[in-house]
Amino acid sequence: MAGSTYGNLFKITTWGESHGAAVGVVIDGCPAGLPLSEEDIQHYLNRRKPGQSRFTTARQEADQAEILSGVFNERTTGTPISILVKNQDQRSKDYGKIKDCYRPGHADYTFDAKYGFRDYRGGGRSSGRETIGRVAAGAVAAKLLRRLGIEFTTYTRSIGEILVPESEYDFSCIFENELYMPNNAYAEKASAYLGECIKSMDSSGGVIECQITGVPAGIGEPVFDKLDAALSGGIMSIGAVKGVEIGDGFLAAANVGSKNNDPFYSKGNHILKKTNHSGGILGGISDGDTILLRAAIKPTPSIAQEQETVTSAGDNTTISITGRHDPVIVPRAVVVVESMAALTIADLLMMNMSARLDNLERFYL
Repeated sequence: MAGSTYGNLFKITTWGESHGAAVGVVIDGCPAGLPLSEEDIQHYLNRRKPGQSRFTTARQEADQAEILSGVFNERTTGTPISILVKNQDQRSKDYGKIKDCYRPGHADYTFDAKYGFRDYRGGGRSSGRETIGRVAAGAVAAKLLRRLGIEFTTYTRSIGEILVPESEYDFSCIFENELYMPNNAYAEKASAYLGECIKSMDSSGGVIECQITGVPAGIGEPVFDKLDAALSGGIMSIGAVKGVEIGDGFLAAANVGSKNNDPFYSKGNHILKKTNHSGGILGGISDGDTILLRAAIKPTPSIAQEQETVTSAGDNTTISITGRHDPVIVPRAVVVVESMAALTIADLLMMNMSARLDNLERFYL
C-alpha cells in the first residue's frame, strides 16, 4: 500500500490497523537535541483517545505511547523516532455481521474496489484509529515549533448548525467543556443537540478551526508547494474531512477586491496588515500574520438507523450498525487537525532553509 508517508524533510510514516496488535508512527528528519518524553506525546494522544465523554466511543483504550527509538536521555538523537501504541480493547466480533456488506459513508466499497480485499474489523487502515500515528508525530512537531515561537490554538467552531460567533470566542474555555468549544454556553447548546442525535440514532458533523501564530513571513513555496496547498492537502488527508478553508475561504468569493485585500502598514521595523482576510498566506507564502484554517468534518457514518446498502456479491440489503461509535467525530479530531498542521509547517520550515544563500552562509560560515 502506497500513501502512508507524509512530508519531505520532516517525514512521517504511520502504520497499523484498528483491530491489529498496535498502531504507530516512524518520524524521520527530526533534528537532534529536542527535549522529548513519552509524556509530551501522551498529552496529545489524551486529547483524541476514546471514552472521554458520552459523545465519544465507549471503546476503552489507554492509548499509551511507547518510544522505541530515536530518543536517548529524553532528547532526540537525530535518528528515526519510532512510537508504538498498543490496541487493547478491540471487539472484532462486533463487525462479524457486516463483513459481507458495504457500510454507507465508509471506505468499505472503495477499499474493496482498489485492493480486492478489505479488513472489515473497523475499517483497518481506513479507520479513524490510524490518526494515532499522526497525533503522536504531531506532538513532536508541535514541540519543535514551540521552540521557534510558533503556537497553535485549535477548537470546535461548530457542531451541526450551532456555531460559536467569533465575537464570543473565549479560548480559556476550550479545555473546560467536552466538545473543545471556545464558549461554554454554546458547548451546552451543542451537547443538547447531540443528545437529540443520540436519541434518534443519528450523528452530527461540525467545523474545526485552527489559529497558528508565530510563523514568520516567507514560509511556503510559490508554485505547487504553496503553504495553503500543503496545509489543505494535509488536513484533507484526515478521513472525516470534506472541506478546508484558509482565511475567509468561500466567503471571499462573494466579496470585492477593495474589501478582501488586507492593507499593509509599517510599525517600527515590522510590516503588518490591518486585516487578515488572507488567513496569513499570500501567494502560497506566509505573510507573518496569524494563519487561520478551518476543516469541515462530516457526520459519523456509523449510525444505528437502518440504511440501504449492497453486499459484496451485489445483492441489495439493509444494514443497522451496532457496536461502539462516536455520535460526533469533531471533538476528537481537533487535535488531529492541529497535528497535521504542525507536521506541514515543520516540514516547510526545514525546506525553507535552502531558499536563500544567506541562510546557508549564516550556518556554515
